Amino acid sequence: MKRVAVFIDGNNFYFGLRKLYGKNKSLKDFDFQSFANFLAGEGKVVGICYYNAQLDREFNSKKFKSQKEFFAKLKSIPNFNLVLCKLLKRNITGTNRYYYIIKEDDIHMAVDMVDGSADDTFDTAVLVSGDGDFVPAVRSVQRRNKKIQNVYFKDSSSRSLKNHCDKSLELTKEILNDFFKN
Repeated sequence: MKRVAVFIDGNNFYFGLRKLYGKNKSLKDFDFQSFANFLAGEGKVVGICYYNAQLDREFNSKKFKSQKEFFAKLKSIPNFNLVLCKLLKRNITGTNRYYYIIKEDDIHMAVDMVDGSADDTFDTAVLVSGDGDFVPAVRSVQRRNKKIQNVYFKDSSSRSLKNHCDKSLELTKEILNDFFKN
């Protein structure tokens, strides 16, 4: 049975779901274990890695608390690894307003995929992201005779990434509906 590792760009996944469902669905109601099993097909999920950053407690304490509860739920999933990256606060020039960006998530994902392929911890990697920056990591994983599947949302996908992966799957409501608990 092939060993499958799933790597999820949490920010990309969140905004992909929001674009499809609006505020009608919540990540808290999403069954990541079943989703990973679906992505693995006939294979066995040996690990799920989810990359994101902790929100700023002072900016929105309600969202911070909600995210903290969500992360606690994720940590209870077997073979689940929550990788928290940096959240940087940036000033909008000429204003007293701010925006936030997540840093280091892509590089953590790329390194974890390459290390996992070098350490022979999986046979297939499933990359849940549409970011074309992953192409060099995909090539590195494939040079180690590992397969890689790209799972993406329509409006956030890179043609180059899809073309370099062994398989690709566009996430649609028809696919995702089954993974939301009612």
